[in-house]
Parts: sequence; C-alpha cells; structure tokens
Amino acid sequence: MKKIAFVLLVLLIWLQYKIWLQDGGVPEVLQLQQEVEQVKGEVQQLQERNASLDAEVKDLKKGLDAIEERARSEMGMIKQGEVYYQVIEPEQDESSADEHKSKTLKSTDERR
Repeated sequence: MKKIAFVLLVLLIWLQYKIWLQDGGVPEVLQLQQEVEQVKGEVQQLQERNASLDAEVKDLKKGLDAIEERARSEMGMIKQGEVYYQVIEPEQDESSADEHKSKTLKSTDERR
C-alpha cells in the first residue's frame, strides 16, 4: 500500500510540474489568452475600417455628389463658371495684433 501511495504522490508531483512549469502549462495559456484578446481588438478595428471603406466605395459608385466633394476637397477643383477667391490676411507682429485686439474690444464695449 505504501508503494502505491508513493507512486501516486510522485505522479501527482510530476503532473503539477507539467501543468505549472512546462510548455503548454498555465502561464503559457494565460499569455496566449492575452494575445487572443489583443488580436480580437485589432480585428474589430480593421472590420470597422473595412465597413467604412466599403460604404465609401458604394457611395462613390452610386453618387456624383461624393465624387464632387472629393474633387473639391482633395484636388481643389471648382465647377465650370465658378470663381475661386483666396483671401490672404496680412501677417501682423504680436504687438500690432495685441493693439488690434484691444481696439476691437474697446469698440465692441462702446457699442453696448
């Protein structure tokens, strides 16, 4: 009976060693679970991006409005017959800008 108990004890110790310390044990399983969660998050982000791109492709295939919007914003294009105005404000140094702000504040206060 003592031999069987000893063999069972050795077997139990050996199994515990394999579970806790060898490859495929609990620490590796926990690490793999963390990696799986991280990859799931990345997949979710990519799926959202794909859905957005898919909707944009469908919109571009269907409507001219989306094409026009892209041409205007990304390429700076205008329609035929439109006139493009570019307003360039003169650069001011800091002291003149402060004076302008204070004059503006005074004039708005006087109006009230």
